Amino acid sequence: MRFRVPATSANLGPGFDTLGLALGLYNYFLIKPSKINSIHVIGEGSRNPKLRVDNVFVRIFSEQLFKLSGEKRCFKFTFENSIPISRGLGSSSAVIIGAISAAFKASNTPIDKQRILDLALEYESHPDNITPACNGGFNVCMLHDNKVKFLNKRIPKHLKAVVVIPNQSISTHLSRKTLPKKYSQKDAVFNLSHSSFLSAAFFEERWDLLREASMDRFHQFFRMKQIPLLFEVQKTALRNGALMSTLSGSGSTFFSLCYSDDSTRIQEALQNKFQKLKVLKLDFDNFGVLFEDEFKF
Repeated sequence: MRFRVPATSANLGPGFDTLGLALGLYNYFLIKPSKINSIHVIGEGSRNPKLRVDNVFVRIFSEQLFKLSGEKRCFKFTFENSIPISRGLGSSSAVIIGAISAAFKASNTPIDKQRILDLALEYESHPDNITPACNGGFNVCMLHDNKVKFLNKRIPKHLKAVVVIPNQSISTHLSRKTLPKKYSQKDAVFNLSHSSFLSAAFFEERWDLLREASMDRFHQFFRMKQIPLLFEVQKTALRNGALMSTLSGSGSTFFSLCYSDDSTRIQEALQNKFQKLKVLKLDFDNFGVLFEDEFKF
């Protein structure tokens, strides 16, 4: 089987652990039956020997395949990774969603994205990255009775993403330790109102409202202080026409949404000013995890 899983950008400002969308940047997976397990990594992570010894994808895939079929089988795994690791673009969620989906396929279990998401909670307790990785598009999600509840919206083709990727990684676990233990009622209401308004703006396609709606008081400032350059990245993107510009997940990547007609100008402005950082212009993904027999890519 060959399939792909998209990168994701989560939080989107005020939607802490609840909002996320899928980007047109992918990890590809090729799995073939074999007499012994073997792992080959191309691209991101290819220089990390741990990925060939203690591979999270292989572990989750084997666990879920055994649960679904009662079988223990060997495979040749080839990973073609384009999603940067520990940069706030959902590389871990791509692995989790990919592994569970592959187990469904290998056991001839019909793909059920709701069930895949619920199983993914065993490995990732926050739904804001796993949901767009599974579904594609823009997602509002929450947990209820240990299940992922979500609403999904396809993102129109006339919108683009521009992402700025620093060389420095930020651990999600460690970055959470920089956040306040308590928030004021005023800040809580601020984020509730902005997150709700941002969600409504996406579903109503009111892109002109995203800039104000994407403001946050819960996490961005505290995380961006770890890489102060990100404050100037945000200002530059907004100054050059971005509709919104937010920290991607816990960082260090910065995500901007813009009209297609403005995307090249924004990309060039960011790349010219921050020459040591990687700046990518991307489409949005509206499919989520996708197998080659469903769609030629």
